[in-house]
Amino acid sequence: MNRYEVFITVTECGSFSRAAEQLNYTQSAVSQMVHTLEDELSATLLLRSKAGVTLTPAGEEYLPYIRAICSARRELLAKKEEMQGLKGGNIRIGTFTSVSRNVLPRVIKAFKALYPSVQFELLQGEYTGISNWIAEGRVDFGFVNADLAGNLTIIPLAEDEMRAVLPPNHPLAKKQTVSLTDLAKEPYILLGEGDESVPLRAFQSENILPNTQYEVLDDYTIMSMVEQGLGVSLLYRLVLQNVRSGIVSRPLSAPVKRTIALAYKNKKALSAAAQRFIDFILNCQKEQNLFDVPEK
Repeated sequence: MNRYEVFITVTECGSFSRAAEQLNYTQSAVSQMVHTLEDELSATLLLRSKAGVTLTPAGEEYLPYIRAICSARRELLAKKEEMQGLKGGNIRIGTFTSVSRNVLPRVIKAFKALYPSVQFELLQGEYTGISNWIAEGRVDFGFVNADLAGNLTIIPLAEDEMRAVLPPNHPLAKKQTVSLTDLAKEPYILLGEGDESVPLRAFQSENILPNTQYEVLDDYTIMSMVEQGLGVSLLYRLVLQNVRSGIVSRPLSAPVKRTIALAYKNKKALSAAAQRFIDFILNCQKEQNLFDVPEK
């Protein structure tokens, strides 16, 4: 673990003590490595206070360069790993709930049967955060909304349609299809998707504002809230394959969709394990259609 990676960990953890715990170092060792980096750059990078640490203006300026150094070091080690084969490879993936719960476990299980020593690190997030992680090199690749992937290389995998999610005894549950106008009249639970929201964009396209009472990042928490009668929502078909009996889902009269895509920055710069797993996912999708799941 070099001083650059230690510095990145401190900024992400927000404190020296939490960084030391995560890295299994002493707090004094972490502090000394950051101090060494500050001496090297002749600049104070972090402001220390009882509340934790924050970046100085100089720290803000240097941060992307230090991230680039860490990313380059990982690429160098990945090349070494490639030269030695897949043994001991580590694959870092940015993903959101519906993919991590309903798609990735099956694919990882099949891949591990072929390459049992490869390890996985899954970082859960929303579209904007995942795209940023990929661009910064914090993850090797990720799953994103194709419309919100920025300048990344994307491979569209599947369309995922939203469904109205309702309590079983709700009047709208008796309908075959539900309109956005119908939903806008009810207490609404918004699925948090980062800077851009697919359902909000759909409401806005029809000049409607939903009566948003809650914004929640986790699909399954939303299901529980709907089950308790706290409101109605829109969730994706992929996640509703495991819908519980306490809620019902209905198609929308005007479909609202997202395109799930696999995204990366530079495939050639990734480890052999990450490249092989990307190809494995694409092959599985071609042969099995991983995202074609039944809605219960």
